Amino acid sequence: QVQLVESGGGLVQPGGSLRLSCAASDRTFSLYGMGWFRQAPGTERELVAAITWNFSIEYYSDSVKGRFTIPRDTADNTRYLQMNNLKPEDTAVYYCAVPHQRESRVFMRPDEYRDWGQGTQVTVSS
Repeated sequence: QVQLVESGGGLVQPGGSLRLSCAASDRTFSLYGMGWFRQAPGTERELVAAITWNFSIEYYSDSVKGRFTIPRDTADNTRYLQMNNLKPEDTAVYYCAVPHQRESRVFMRPDEYRDWGQGTQVTVSS
């Protein structure tokens, strides 16, 4: 298993940007794809972005497409979620996750993911 630690959340005004980090405990992180999920109070955990290990496939939910990206630059077993033009409805706890499998496809469901971080709170409010 890979231990994951998210950071970079916080309070931001509408229209602002944040860059979330997902730091992994070992280098096998780079051999797997990953997903970024979010969960607001009273809602189910929602996939917002996912990639294959080599970025051959990228997925973004309709609610974040054009505003969120998973940058290709990685360093020290860390991947990121760049969030631009944030909206109040983006307020949630954000989680990064590593899937069970190494297949070259993106994984859409939470039960397809093996390792999870503890989450980082993102609050978009004026």
